[in-house]
Amino acid sequence: MYILGMESSCDETSAAVVEMGDGIRAIRSNIVASQIETHRLYGGVVPEIASRAHIETISRITYEALEMAGVTIEQIGAVAVTAYPGLIGALLVGVNFAKSLAYAKNIPLVAVNHIHGHVAAAYLAHPDLKPPFLALVVSGGHTSFYRVEDDTEYVEIGGTRDDAAGEAFDKIGRVIGMPYPGGAALDRLAYEGDPKAIQLPSPALAGDTLDLSFSGIKTATLNYLNSMQQKGEQVNPADVAAAYTDKIVKAIVQKAELALRHSGMKTLVLAGGVAANSHLRAGLERMCQKLGVRLAMPERAMCGDNGAMIAAAGYFEFLKGNFADTSLNASASDDGL
Repeated sequence: MYILGMESSCDETSAAVVEMGDGIRAIRSNIVASQIETHRLYGGVVPEIASRAHIETISRITYEALEMAGVTIEQIGAVAVTAYPGLIGALLVGVNFAKSLAYAKNIPLVAVNHIHGHVAAAYLAHPDLKPPFLALVVSGGHTSFYRVEDDTEYVEIGGTRDDAAGEAFDKIGRVIGMPYPGGAALDRLAYEGDPKAIQLPSPALAGDTLDLSFSGIKTATLNYLNSMQQKGEQVNPADVAAAYTDKIVKAIVQKAELALRHSGMKTLVLAGGVAANSHLRAGLERMCQKLGVRLAMPERAMCGDNGAMIAAAGYFEFLKGNFADTSLNASASDDGL
């Protein structure tokens, strides 16, 4: 069946058509309208501007996605839309458009958890992937471990107690002069520096816990930068990037290994925007190889927010009969609707 997926939880407006069925997991189209250049002026996402941009774009890209896929709206078996979590104004644009389209064309509507969408991107890259598995979602708003026992049932077993890894990367990237989004630029710059040049605390919390905390390493890095400035000493941005990235990646890998040992899972799925980070991908690959665990990751281009991942997650909601109606609303929180 063909599923139309719609994503507008932050600053990417996306519509996609995905074909799903027995032995079929294929992306027929995946249109992403990025707002990076718009928000770069402000150094981060401005929610009101993001919402307005979604309004201006969503109708056009939806019909572009249908045209590129070579299907008509009448051939769509379900409309899947991100309903939570995310920026509430941005979410409302996608939810209301999807509700209207589904109602007007009498197409089943399914609400999708944005986190489940990120994990479902791995299904598109690995058609044989099936639960149970351990999922690690690393993004601008999340750094969490989930036991995925079923395609629609996720149990969080650990994660960050404060900031997310993606936010931590973007924040320090911006401070040392990297263009927005700072995390992607920091990833590249880290290869040019010495990870041992600066001593920073580990975000991995001590003890037999799967939790992390990124506020401490952010504060320590800011203190280092301020101290160097006050002393009139030159800062090497590449060394900062290398040391900061090294500590964050090692902490996540450390907790991922512990989560695998605790859960007994033999497959780890890495998902979320920060899943595109080359250092994190390499670190997890080494760890999984050591443990004899399968590592399933989306292609780097599919790690960011996109409609295809929402369509894939929506397919499993459809199979479970988890349909929404015109009363569907958006929610900013992980707790859903």
